[in-house]
Amino acid sequence: MSQYAVSKENLIYSFDAHMNPILTVPSGSSLTFHTVDALGGQIKQDADTVDALDFSKVNPATGPVAVEGAEPGGALRIDILDIETDSYGVILAVPGLGVLGNAVQFPGTKVVPVGGDRVFFDSFSLKKQPMIGVIGTAPASGSIACGTPGDHGGNMDTRDIRAGHSLYLPVFQPGGQLAMGDVHAAMGDGEVCGTGVECGAKIHCSVHHIPSFPIRRPLLVTPTEIQIIASAETVEAAAKLAVEDLVEHLVLTHALAFNDAYMLASLAADVRISQLVDPLLTVRACLDRRYLDSGTSI
Repeated sequence: MSQYAVSKENLIYSFDAHMNPILTVPSGSSLTFHTVDALGGQIKQDADTVDALDFSKVNPATGPVAVEGAEPGGALRIDILDIETDSYGVILAVPGLGVLGNAVQFPGTKVVPVGGDRVFFDSFSLKKQPMIGVIGTAPASGSIACGTPGDHGGNMDTRDIRAGHSLYLPVFQPGGQLAMGDVHAAMGDGEVCGTGVECGAKIHCSVHHIPSFPIRRPLLVTPTEIQIIASAETVEAAAKLAVEDLVEHLVLTHALAFNDAYMLASLAADVRISQLVDPLLTVRACLDRRYLDSGTSI
């Protein structure tokens, strides 16, 4: 298997339909993406607050990388092998940002140590669970800021996009144009204050082109579940998109009638919030893989 490293000197701040790859690799290649934190490395100590941020350098992603043979109508499968975080991360409270942003009277910053399998927040010790906040491909048209999620992926802030799991992303442009960043050492579903433990990282993954795999939006496969990830202006709209895709997946892969697939989803699927704080909101519809037989396409 070919191995490649993608330097954190190669940063993008938007996913563009016409962006040029910094590297083209064969399908099946192993890659290491070196990423910077979502704040662009600008916060080093608790005294550094959001007031000092250059927002043109926020939410960068490393890439993009083109995959040979990837064409619209197919998908990229990214097998996430390992995520190595820096030894510290940053979390912010920002007036106006997040679910309770209007209650934040002044900005706050915490630089928290990350070591072993723990994140240390004051007197609290949290389990370290590194995940990728921003990962996506070139969109079908236009330019989408890295801070915004969509059908191409982007800033989905989904805690299950982590080591041991595989993410399928739609290919809208030749080569796919994969980029990723915004790693969190820890984050709860919802990312309610607008930041997780924002870290620089090394993401080890392999990338595969899957031809004739027409998905409309990201699909995540874990050892126990499939998850359809959707983003929209409201939680309700995002949930509808995710459930529609999940039901359609059951219809196509199991030859179920729509009503049967819809009822099975109501019995067995969970709709979970990924994030509530970006320009679009993200949810995922999740189904235990024990309900999927050997005939499934994933």
